[in-house]
Amino acid sequence: MLALGYSVLSRLAYVLYIGLALRRADAEPVSRDAAAPAYARFRRRAALLMYHDGIAFVAVCLLTRGTLDLPVPPAWRFAGAGLVALGVAVKLWATATLGADGYYWRDFFEPPETRPAPTIAGPYRWLRNPMYTVGYVQTYGLALLVASLPGLVAAVFSQGAIVAFYRLVERPHYQRLYGGVAATTARRLRTSQEPG
Repeated sequence: MLALGYSVLSRLAYVLYIGLALRRADAEPVSRDAAAPAYARFRRRAALLMYHDGIAFVAVCLLTRGTLDLPVPPAWRFAGAGLVALGVAVKLWATATLGADGYYWRDFFEPPETRPAPTIAGPYRWLRNPMYTVGYVQTYGLALLVASLPGLVAAVFSQGAIVAFYRLVERPHYQRLYGGVAATTARRLRTSQEPG
């Protein structure tokens, strides 16, 4: 339970810090000169929290391995490995499509001066939000692979928290900035293609 609690607290720290920082950046925009340093500070902190959250999730799975009693043959491990491969592949593909600046929400700090034309590429052709949907199946896969019941609970909590963040913080910002739900893709792709 201690490992699960640590993982849940780590996810809360990640989602709450990023959510509050992005809401503040959205509500109180800084000058053009201050935007780049503000974004750089945010990105460093967000990356640290993201990496910590990932490590905490892997730790809960490993520390509680063997706690999930599945009434199926050991073939479920192959299913878990397949989910890990699928989730990681989709997450990497989406990240490569977005670029680092899109991945770290740069346009909350430096919004574009003009509304971009929608451009859909990578996994965004087929999925509205591959990062927070299929891009999370590796968490379930890892929990299944090591047979961790707390890992499955942490996976459900992690995905639920990021979807709540998306609905409460990210989507409203992109709808205001770019207009429409589909514009999330256009914003992220445009941010990834901007110079600097």
